[in-house]
Amino acid sequence: MNLPQACVLLFGFGMSRVRAKYESSKLESVGLIAIASVTKQMMSRERDKFLNSASRFNGPCSLEQSFYGITVYIINYDFSIKFRLPSTCPLSKTMRSLVSLFVTSLFASFLSSFSALDILTTHKLIKDGDKLVSARGTFELGFFSPGNSRNRYLGIWYVASPRTPIWVANREAPIRDGSGILRITKGGILNLINITGNIVWSSNAYATAEDAFAQLLESGNLVVRASNGRTTESYLWQSFDYPCDTYMPGMKIGKNLVTGLETFLTSWKSKDDPAPGKYSIHLDTHGWPQVVIRKGTTIVSRFGSWNGLELTGNPARSEASLVFQFTYSESEVYVGYQLRKSSGLSMLSRDVLHPSGNMQRFVWINRIQNWALSSTSLSNQCQHYAWCGANAVCNNNNFPICGCLTGFSPKSPKDWNNGNWFTGCERRTNLNCHDDGFLRYTGVKLPNTSSSFFSETLNLKECGQLCLSKCSCTAYANLYVDGSGCLLWFVELVDIIQYSERGQDLYVRLAASDIDSVKKMERSNKDKRLVGIIIICGVLVMIIFLFLGHLTYKQSDSRRKREKVHNQDYRCGQRKEEVDWPTFDFQTIVNATANFSSDNKVGEGGFGPVYKGTLIDGQEIAVKRLSINSGQGLNELRNEVNTIAKLQHRNLVKLFGCCLEEEEKIELNHLDQTRRKLLDWPTRMHIIVGIARGLLYLHQDSRMRIIHRDLKASNILLDANMNPKISDFGLAKAFGGDQTEAKTNRIVGT
Repeated sequence: MNLPQACVLLFGFGMSRVRAKYESSKLESVGLIAIASVTKQMMSRERDKFLNSASRFNGPCSLEQSFYGITVYIINYDFSIKFRLPSTCPLSKTMRSLVSLFVTSLFASFLSSFSALDILTTHKLIKDGDKLVSARGTFELGFFSPGNSRNRYLGIWYVASPRTPIWVANREAPIRDGSGILRITKGGILNLINITGNIVWSSNAYATAEDAFAQLLESGNLVVRASNGRTTESYLWQSFDYPCDTYMPGMKIGKNLVTGLETFLTSWKSKDDPAPGKYSIHLDTHGWPQVVIRKGTTIVSRFGSWNGLELTGNPARSEASLVFQFTYSESEVYVGYQLRKSSGLSMLSRDVLHPSGNMQRFVWINRIQNWALSSTSLSNQCQHYAWCGANAVCNNNNFPICGCLTGFSPKSPKDWNNGNWFTGCERRTNLNCHDDGFLRYTGVKLPNTSSSFFSETLNLKECGQLCLSKCSCTAYANLYVDGSGCLLWFVELVDIIQYSERGQDLYVRLAASDIDSVKKMERSNKDKRLVGIIIICGVLVMIIFLFLGHLTYKQSDSRRKREKVHNQDYRCGQRKEEVDWPTFDFQTIVNATANFSSDNKVGEGGFGPVYKGTLIDGQEIAVKRLSINSGQGLNELRNEVNTIAKLQHRNLVKLFGCCLEEEEKIELNHLDQTRRKLLDWPTRMHIIVGIARGLLYLHQDSRMRIIHRDLKASNILLDANMNPKISDFGLAKAFGGDQTEAKTNRIVGT
């Protein structure tokens, strides 16, 4: 068997000992091209390892291993199988031939599935139904039918999303049936052939090579290169130079200034027809380069120029997951982007020029196994090119969204008032060159740069002086956001957008009179703002003083009321009906309750907290301290003292004492810890009967009928013998002997 441009690999299933040796006497000298792989899992790794190690040889070689004579020929990345039985085998010559033929066919079909799936050589064809798959299985190349069409096209798509091709070869020459075949010539030309043998599409490579092959890369780029080509510069042809409607990471939009080749996107005609549509995306290299969307030859949207960080035309599309690139040299000018690997976001993304002219960015969401729309180029009216005409600013946050630059007025006030802003604005005062000045606009999208002058060496001050020295210069700006470079405009300023964040500074030339008017207006506005600030501050100061005065008055009034109440002729046991109740000074109660410690707090009622206290003699007391701010506390205390004084019953509490000093109003009752013990049912019954007796006394047997109005468990005290005592008569209401109803001003109690 003649094996030109090949290496011979002899191996067994064990893949143990492998050695290489020159066979220059048997095979003509060629560059080594070989890839070895046995399993799909090892294929990519072993292929690269073998290729790297084998590239040291300049001539053909033989790799052999003894295992019953199984011979694999790898010719330009293709596997060929020859099975040879040893001569010592006890079979006839005819039988050995038949067995060899059978085993060779069997191994050929077995190993064909393990060949280099991303490689197309002169010995291999891609038929309709066959595919090339990139090394890590991200992209596929094959034949497909878009939408509802039955036409067949050769294209590339994500394996995860076969219905969204990113590149189409024969977009203008569909194949009507499934007869399409892709092959590569010895010179490295890709040809797509139909059933009649006619070439419907060809790659037309820049150069040719005898040992060229095609490979589908992990970026989705289909490249043609020579076997010794390892860099992008060595590509004979690549699909990224001829994109369709999809802008991929690593792809360039621009122009080769040496060959004149322009790389640009073109939309599909429709979802069923990948033929070039009406819209295209170009890098306009007139003046300072800028990316534009055109409908035919008319600009319909503008991504803007490079500012050292991003394209200024649509900063909303700039994402943390993207790294933008711009190159301007003597040989080429282009803009591109890469995915930031550390972003943590989906690595599957695509930017698609929709048939409607809208550029849409999609990212793949693994969770839902579908594409999600990330951003669009036409997200609002201002993104349409020159929506407000010349010498105007578009601000999507304003209403109306269009406004003339300062010193300019609408060319057609009637159209402008009707919302037809395309006519733009014109100067109110003509320039006279030497006395002109500049007005700065911040955070804007710079106007169309197709007629601009630029310099990467001038700074902002030098740029302004240069513009002022040229009477036809209408505006200037920095080239980059870091403050370097210079851009000059000599025509009307078109497609300016005001951004809420980011953007650049633009200095617009105005006549001296307009500059003076602007300065006067700024001074007037400044004075108005100052007056407004003074008025607001004065009003705030007045409000603060009024509030403080009102607060002071309320406090003094409250203090007067408390003093008035306190000075009333009332003390515990001193009224018309004299009752001898013991009184305590405030300091004694403070000492008994450890200065009203929170640890001694046992509860809180409607008019103040209740504390546990211990007198000097060891007597435990319950101290109810009426809140100082309670306007009704003293009345309730009086009511309770009077009520308890007039009532005598074993199941009603007896007052231990009280304290009235300055603003303090304190009631003291007996406290016994016995109630904390576990109550058995007889004791509980005893308590219930006692409460009932107390209520019966209040309602029927006492000298005056009493309605407690705040009867609850916390107001039932227990003495040492577990006798219940009804307490807290602050809300009690007294009735005459013949009264059955009474009116009250408050809804209280239980």
